[in-house]
Amino acid sequence: MKLVTAIIKPFKMDDVRTALSDVGVHGVTVTEVKGFGRQRGHTELYRGAEYVVDFLPKLKLEIACDDAQLDGVIEAIIAAAGTGKIGDGKIFVADLEQVIRIRTGETGADAI
Repeated sequence: MKLVTAIIKPFKMDDVRTALSDVGVHGVTVTEVKGFGRQRGHTELYRGAEYVVDFLPKLKLEIACDDAQLDGVIEAIIAAAGTGKIGDGKIFVADLEQVIRIRTGETGADAI
């Protein structure tokens, strides 16, 4: 089992959710986060004064999936979240040692 963590632009969330449901993903945890990568933020003008926005708003998606689903999940996120411009985001994949559904006590892939 794998934990896929994706950082995406907020306006791409609906496209990503649709793409993930098309590949059979039924559960996603979404968190509003702020950060920056190579783009290092940007400058905005407010009431005639320039100021630097260091941390840009992003969404962090966490998806637990079976090993067999992993490639489909990654491809779906890349296709739906990509704009071809800087700041599209990142995808991180980590191993999941154990998953337990609290309500039923199911473990492993059955709990996903």
